[in-house]
Amino acid sequence: MAAHLVKRCTCLLREAARQAPAMAPVGRLRLARVAHKTLTSSATSPISHFPGSLVELVEKEQAFTPYVENKVDGLIKKAARPEELLELLGGSHHLDNNHAALILIRLSHLLSEKPEDKALLIQDARFQQLLCLLNSQINLVWHGTLSRLLRSLYALGLPRTSKELQSVEQEIRWRMRKLKYKHLAFLADSCATLSQEQHSQELLTELLMHLERRWTEIEDGRTLVTVMMKVGHLSEPLMNRLEDKHVLNRAQDITVPHLCSILLAFARLNFHPDQEDEFFSLVHEKLGSELPGLEPALQVDLVWALCVLQQAREAELQAVLHPEFHVQFLGGKSQKDQNTFQKLLHINATAMLEHPEYSGPLLPASAVAPRPSALDRKVTPLQKELQETLKGLLGSADRGSLEVATQYGWVLDAEVLLDSDGQFLPVRDFVAPHLAQPTGSQPPPAGAKRLAFLRWEFPNFNTRSKDLLGRFVLARRHILAAGFLIVDVPFYEWLELKSEWQKGAYLKDKMRKAVAEELAK
Repeated sequence: MAAHLVKRCTCLLREAARQAPAMAPVGRLRLARVAHKTLTSSATSPISHFPGSLVELVEKEQAFTPYVENKVDGLIKKAARPEELLELLGGSHHLDNNHAALILIRLSHLLSEKPEDKALLIQDARFQQLLCLLNSQINLVWHGTLSRLLRSLYALGLPRTSKELQSVEQEIRWRMRKLKYKHLAFLADSCATLSQEQHSQELLTELLMHLERRWTEIEDGRTLVTVMMKVGHLSEPLMNRLEDKHVLNRAQDITVPHLCSILLAFARLNFHPDQEDEFFSLVHEKLGSELPGLEPALQVDLVWALCVLQQAREAELQAVLHPEFHVQFLGGKSQKDQNTFQKLLHINATAMLEHPEYSGPLLPASAVAPRPSALDRKVTPLQKELQETLKGLLGSADRGSLEVATQYGWVLDAEVLLDSDGQFLPVRDFVAPHLAQPTGSQPPPAGAKRLAFLRWEFPNFNTRSKDLLGRFVLARRHILAAGFLIVDVPFYEWLELKSEWQKGAYLKDKMRKAVAEELAK
């Protein structure tokens, strides 16, 4: 280890001596520009509906040579095909210590939507040559580039046994104290979202430890909100410290765009700050006069976030459910309009189910009818297995319904109706107020219980936890408020079941427990 340290120091000193004359003036200029931005960006920069990504924050830094951009830099930037990048290894081009990393980053970008080509790339001899070149120069790759490089290697699917991947991870450990806070956050997000291997999770643990210790280094609002959004959920101590950092301590200086982003981040994670009353008093105070002037889709996002966090007020619900407002989203064809209208359905359900004093308006019956797109989604392996097991459990189609689209904007994996003795009833014969277009006419018999099966996939949870994200917490609340008993089917329990018998027994046991808990109340 000592020999490796001496080698690294020698290389870094040699490189610094070579670059110092050319870099000094630029370095002073960049410092002045950064200082000015720190003071002004938090007050003036507009923020979109969700906080900017960590990729944006990291990529804002100059990734290419800051002194003279040579021909290779330009070729890497302009490359539109992987072949163009691999041809740079020919020998007619001089690649410096940063170019191998930049080529790999660009390759990852070009192949981001072509997973079938990644395996072919990894087998290409020129790609292996590129990895060898990187490995020989890894200690000279710049900090910002190194952060993006690890994410790219994860995205390209390098095997965990790759010595080049391990070398990059080890280099990050060596530099951990020198990396900027946003680089640490970017790396933590990469480890959490792109790799579940043990070695990357060990690195994630170290990164989180540094993030928890160095949280005071955050200077601007956008970085604060982005870190909250992307990695705050990975560590409760970190989230609590970030909360204290543009929220309550700087209440008078916080801008509405930043407050919106913080609120949306909290809603996504279902995060309730320790000083909840003070925080939401600030939210309502700041948004009270500003809400009507915001972009319509953002207004819906904000009220939806307040619904998730159980903080929506009647006036805020009325503002977005008013016919003159919501009509602009009816029949929208774009994905954005459809997503916004889906949130309006959730807001409408919140008003109906969680605000008994709410006096209207509500969305019209024609608007809450499920759209074809509600069920038109790719079937997941868990969903397929669950449906097959439920069909076997029910035996007859009239004993339950699969894929039930409710008027609340949520789709149930299945619905069954049990009598007081726990026997299946023909569910379609009875009144179902959760449906926009009910089919049955009879009221359920006394003592009957309606059960909803809800499947929870891996992306429905906060990373590294069994806590549902805010959207799915809201779904569960609505289904409960609509009179259902819930049979939760989380992926981590289902994966433990190997045989069809085990899966059927699991669902029966879940149903019995749901009924027993209700009777025990």
